[in-house]
Amino acid sequence: MLEPSIIKDEEVEYLIKDVYEMYGYDFSEYSRASFKRRVNRICLIDRFTSFAELRYTIINDPEYLKRFVEEITVNVTEMFRDPHFFKTLREKILPQLGTYPLIRIWVAGCSTGEEAYSIAILLKEANLYHKSLIYGTDLNPSVLETARSGVFPLQQMKTYSENYILSGGKKDFSDYYTANYDSVRFDKSLQEKLILSTHNLVSDSSFNSFQLIICRNVMIYFDRALQERVFQLFDNSLENLGYLALGAKETLRFSKLDRNYHQVEDQRIWKKAEHM
Repeated sequence: MLEPSIIKDEEVEYLIKDVYEMYGYDFSEYSRASFKRRVNRICLIDRFTSFAELRYTIINDPEYLKRFVEEITVNVTEMFRDPHFFKTLREKILPQLGTYPLIRIWVAGCSTGEEAYSIAILLKEANLYHKSLIYGTDLNPSVLETARSGVFPLQQMKTYSENYILSGGKKDFSDYYTANYDSVRFDKSLQEKLILSTHNLVSDSSFNSFQLIICRNVMIYFDRALQERVFQLFDNSLENLGYLALGAKETLRFSKLDRNYHQVEDQRIWKKAEHM
């Protein structure tokens, strides 16, 4: 088995440069410790015997590049993950958003889409779905294909159902999907207001104006400078009095934007001030 230290720091820099120059994926401001750890994991899983072998494959096999990006950017996700967070959205945030004629929500780094589908269910149950748009974006096109399919493993439904109930859901969670052997397909109506597209938080600009932006457990992989840039991107994309929701280990505290936001009841949600 390869030792975790097989990838040297200077080799990580070569790899980041290669991937950017050849394919346009910019990992230069990702946390080096996290990036290096994931590259080592790829070497172990795909049985590369040296860094040179991994680099050669990435340079010469564009198909393998898809897998590489998927492993580097993989986010663990599930429907209604952290039910208390979704309960706060359900009880505290959505009633405020309901006063808008059109509700625009951005789920950034949406991965395979479970969080976006969870938001769609919340909006349906709040009778707000008809006047909402949910934008789910991710750097990785492959995970977005899974999100578009609306098909997920049946074995995950027990956990998803428990999360849903803990988030304040009152219906039978199985009402939202149809089981077929070892998988389920979520109701097509949950996709009617869902727009899925690639977006790179590192290099792409703001593309709309939102009342709620959700980006959980993505920026823990970014260094401080990149976090600041992404916070600025979110600030540019968020309307006054809009809400920004982050992961458990992510915070606006100590950022340049901290003074323009205040935490609402759930400490992971910030509200933008009315006057800047």
